[in-house]
Amino acid sequence: EAYLTALNIQHGVWIKLKGDILPDATVFRVNLGTDDLNIGLHFNPRFDYLGDVNIIVFNSRKDGKWGGEHRERNFPFVPGTTVEIQMMLEEQQFRVRMHDGSDCAFPNHLDLRKIDFISVYGDFSVRRVEFE
Repeated sequence: EAYLTALNIQHGVWIKLKGDILPDATVFRVNLGTDDLNIGLHFNPRFDYLGDVNIIVFNSRKDGKWGGEHRERNFPFVPGTTVEIQMMLEEQQFRVRMHDGSDCAFPNHLDLRKIDFISVYGDFSVRRVEFE
């Protein structure tokens, strides 16, 4: 698990995560928000997890309570590869750009003005985090 806190990342800044997807990957998660109980973007690629195969689950969490899931069928992730995932908080939504060039958006349900917290856990080994 990797945690970054006290970040103060404003709207319009790309968060670039580069890392390795483990060879026997089943799932990994990237959370952006204010803390572990208030997550504006829960990005959850599932290779084979809880009955989901090759799907990305998006969600948000407010005061420890999960919202409604959004499921994305475009799944560009392959175990045993190195990827870069880019995420940005915009006013109304989060934007996620994956290494294959595909782009997803998820609403800013918590009306966040900044990102103070990033966590990454599961079958993803972080090599580098950049802000641009």
